[in-house]
Amino acid sequence: MSGIAGWIDHARDLRRERPTLLAMTAALAQRGPDGEQLWLGEQAGLGTRWSDADGTGSPQQPWEYRHDGRTVLAATVTGVLYDTDALRGELGLTEPVTQAELVGRAWLRWGEDFAAHLDGAFAVALWNERERELVLARDRLGNQPLFYYPLAAGVLYGSERKAILAHPAVEPVIDADGLRELFSYAGTEGHGILKGFHQVAPGTVLRCTPNGRTTHRYWQLTAQEHTDSKADTVARVRDLLSASVTRTLGTGAVPGIMLSGGIDSSAVTALAHQALARRGGGPVRTFTVSFGGAEDFKQDEIWGSPDAPFVQSVVRHLGTEHTDLVLDTADIIDPAVRAAVLRAKDVPSPLGNMNTSLYLLCRAVREHVGSVLLGEIADAVFGGFAWVHNKELVEAPTLPWVAMARFGGGRHGLGGDLLAPDLLDKLDLNAYCGDAYTSSMRKVPRLDGESGQDLRMREITYFHLTRWLETLLSHDESLGSATGLATRMPFCDWRLVQYAYNVPWDLKSFGGQEKALLRAAVADLLPDDVVNRAKSPYPVTQDPAYGHALCDGMTALLADPAAPAAPLADTAGVRALIDDPSVLDSGMRAWVARANVEMLLGLNDWLRRYGVRVEL
Repeated sequence: MSGIAGWIDHARDLRRERPTLLAMTAALAQRGPDGEQLWLGEQAGLGTRWSDADGTGSPQQPWEYRHDGRTVLAATVTGVLYDTDALRGELGLTEPVTQAELVGRAWLRWGEDFAAHLDGAFAVALWNERERELVLARDRLGNQPLFYYPLAAGVLYGSERKAILAHPAVEPVIDADGLRELFSYAGTEGHGILKGFHQVAPGTVLRCTPNGRTTHRYWQLTAQEHTDSKADTVARVRDLLSASVTRTLGTGAVPGIMLSGGIDSSAVTALAHQALARRGGGPVRTFTVSFGGAEDFKQDEIWGSPDAPFVQSVVRHLGTEHTDLVLDTADIIDPAVRAAVLRAKDVPSPLGNMNTSLYLLCRAVREHVGSVLLGEIADAVFGGFAWVHNKELVEAPTLPWVAMARFGGGRHGLGGDLLAPDLLDKLDLNAYCGDAYTSSMRKVPRLDGESGQDLRMREITYFHLTRWLETLLSHDESLGSATGLATRMPFCDWRLVQYAYNVPWDLKSFGGQEKALLRAAVADLLPDDVVNRAKSPYPVTQDPAYGHALCDGMTALLADPAAPAAPLADTAGVRALIDDPSVLDSGMRAWVARANVEMLLGLNDWLRRYGVRVEL
């Protein structure tokens, strides 16, 4: 695990700017607590922070290629590359080399097509001295974040916004467009939320030269006719997922697995158990988060069953070495933890105690292992979200998660209901979500003549695999990285995603069961109760004390004359929630209400801690 940051300037000598580059890389210290390295040229400075979580030592980057005594190329990479032996073979290398050298030599061999030869979860920054150009690239699905900020004579970049904000030329400002993106959770490709910030799009190579910027899309989803039988489709999914799990396990220190007892994480656990057994490894290490008082679990329209019984079923069946982290309300409302989560994510989030509990779980897991496998994005790939199985929500002409929020009583985006009426009029979040929907609809890869349910579910899946992933993947990656824990996601394999994208809906959900295809692919590896467990999202506390704590936070916000978010808030709406905290307890209405409160409180903390200026 590591982080990268850098500065390109065609109008000044950056060899004199070492302190600024060090400040930028120091902002990424949580990603790389074990060391930092810089490469400085006249017009370019590349930096990296690195972690020795897997015990392999310094990554020896930036990597520099010199010819005739002169620098030709400097290369950095963050994340992880898979199948490096095959890549070495393509490059004609006989000895193991660092990931940064592999990336650099791939560029020297293939130019802007180099990223198509890389396999993994990565973000890359290269300085091409001959052409005086910066090259930025991101993996196919966007596992690793990479932000950039254009300057008059160059560009800044970093794994996180905070690295760019460490540069003295950058002021943290959010304008109306940034607020729209923030309060819609739209996942707009390339959007950086803060004014002037951008993000390299997944599957894209960005080239920055003195004459401007160009992009090269080296991978994207394509529509292809699916001709496999049901049995062959099930077998193909099993093979693809099994291969991906084996790749993400790696050959070094064995990662742990976050296990919820749902089909997604259980499938990863079972296939990892199988892979480790083939190579004579020890038992899989699994980790689960739960909340105090879980024995009082109440079923509602979102959370259908507690995780614990199903987790234990998997643990017994596979014989995993299991650790259970039990949190109480005091843990997830701890101001220090909430501040750490905000710093990890750089922007407020509507996910509330999902953020704090995942952060605490990552921190606890890091005491045992350096990396962890997650079952994330299986819902996006195989159609597991609740809104996918509600005809009214499927047909809604807006982002699916925004439609879900409306179903739970939300009125403005996702988390925007407590903004002041005049601000909501200016932002018009519903129009922004509608425009985002229309924009994506124009881009959906379709088959000629495709119609009906198959077409509509393809469109919904496209939303999930593009916009939703742009928010989800950064959520897990940033919280893990903040604790020094590298997160790996086997369902993010581009071959699996591409294949599943073209599977007809009746093969994904045969028998009327959500994610039936995935369940069938691993049914022989897991207990029946786990295979047939209905979807239940990541757990949240149902303790009423959590809602009361949120109300206390809102009361403090209204009482604080210096609260930066107070002028942006709907005071009457806030007071109504304070007077009736029961709406924050559980269920769909609570999910929406909590999102509204978390966004307002998070916005207040963000504006204050980061010194963000609102520009409307």
